[in-house]
Amino acid sequence: MTLLAPTLQAFFTDRLTRQRHASPHTIGAYRDTFRLLLCYISDADGKAPAKLGFSDLDAVTIGEFLHHLEDVRGNTVRTRNARLSAIHSFFEFAALRHPEHADLIQRVLAIPEKRFDTAVVCYLTSPEVDALLASPDRTTWTGRRDHALMLLAVQTGLRVSELAALCWQDIALGSGAHVRCYGKGRRERCTPLTKDTVAALRVWLQTSDGGPQDPVFPARGSNRPLTRGAVWRLIAKHASAAAEASPSLAEKHLTPHTLRHTCAMRLLENGVDLVTIALWLGHSSLQSTNAYLHADMALKERALARTTPVKSRPGRYRPTDKLLAFLQSL
Repeated sequence: MTLLAPTLQAFFTDRLTRQRHASPHTIGAYRDTFRLLLCYISDADGKAPAKLGFSDLDAVTIGEFLHHLEDVRGNTVRTRNARLSAIHSFFEFAALRHPEHADLIQRVLAIPEKRFDTAVVCYLTSPEVDALLASPDRTTWTGRRDHALMLLAVQTGLRVSELAALCWQDIALGSGAHVRCYGKGRRERCTPLTKDTVAALRVWLQTSDGGPQDPVFPARGSNRPLTRGAVWRLIAKHASAAAEASPSLAEKHLTPHTLRHTCAMRLLENGVDLVTIALWLGHSSLQSTNAYLHADMALKERALARTTPVKSRPGRYRPTDKLLAFLQSL
């Protein structure tokens, strides 16, 4: 076994788990990155992953792997950059343990992230939200669950992982109703609930009869929480059905994050400042929240209405010379 294997093991057990106390999602993402990387190099060189050394993970090989992610696996630039971030984190850790490979490590750390186009966020209008929430058949167990989940997502803006991880002890439905969650970066936050959301959750609680530590949104026939993939699928299913009542939904690619964007846009349209929206959504910086300013056309139109119009007299060019007038008419 080479030095790479024990260093990689120490990176996960010591750096990520003990020192950084990384979340399971972070550890899972880093794990998948190195499984893909080691299998890619192993298939190319014919070496077993346990026999690979630092010399096998040079900057050229890492660069080829990143191209493989985009060209062969069809990953987006964001995914490519996330994989590179995991690789950089490992090599920063390895630099402290193996200074003899400093030159190789610095070349890998010098690989830059790739720039990408940022699209305007996709969100739902009020009629589209109404159509989506009316789609589940609330005479059934599944329909009541799906309605409560989507209403909670639109009102609170919780991430899909935060929705899936909710337990009944995280929700208070009495005076000062709110939902408590641990979001990205292990940041805890409380989000108040509206009367409609409280009413829907009360009905769902009576139906599900869950205990304090039971998941709020379990899978059908079990006490296990819905997976993130299951939440994606149920939202896509109801969006397809709701498109009959609101045809504009058919033109939008709905995901759980679309409901999060919708929550942010509803707050912005009602005059809530960006700092409060950032706290509401659990953003670590306002840079993430600024994206909603670009998506709000009504906000831009109100800003335009406050400006003084540029004075410009409309008119059409008329040549003063007969010869120029003749040439213009050709």
